[in-house]
Amino acid sequence: MRLTEFWKRMNAHFGAAYAESFAADHVMSELGGRTVNQALDAGWEAKDVWRVVCASMGVPTSRQ
Repeated sequence: MRLTEFWKRMNAHFGAAYAESFAADHVMSELGGRTVNQALDAGWEAKDVWRVVCASMGVPTSRQ
């Protein structure tokens, strides 16, 4: 998954303003105690980060 697709999905689920805030501020244990942005910066694949977000935040299957 490309980062553009990742952000498209984040924006579609959370809304553009909250997606940015969530990615910057929400620390997730499933990402090793990192935020979404930190995980991506640390080299995590966008598809893996998206899977964690989906599982943790209850993203409907139709949006995964």
